[in-house]
Amino acid sequence: MGDQVLKKIVPRINELAHKAKTEGLTEVEKVERAELRKKYVARFRENFKNQIELMKVYDKKGKEVTPKKVRKIQRKKGLRDD
Repeated sequence: MGDQVLKKIVPRINELAHKAKTEGLTEVEKVERAELRKKYVARFRENFKNQIELMKVYDKKGKEVTPKKVRKIQRKKGLRDD
């Protein structure tokens, strides 16, 4: 993962998950875990959306079949000339 935010929060999420399984979490740690998970999911969705928006889809014959909605977004972002 090249995302610096994810590189920082994933180890902490894993630490809290391990602690939750072994000895349990305090209320403060439960709140922290919930906030970190929320940040992680938001960042994951953002990265996934960006990947989809950059993608072009082709059929077996080589014809582009990228969905119209994605093409429109790509044009709006200046990623397409057509």
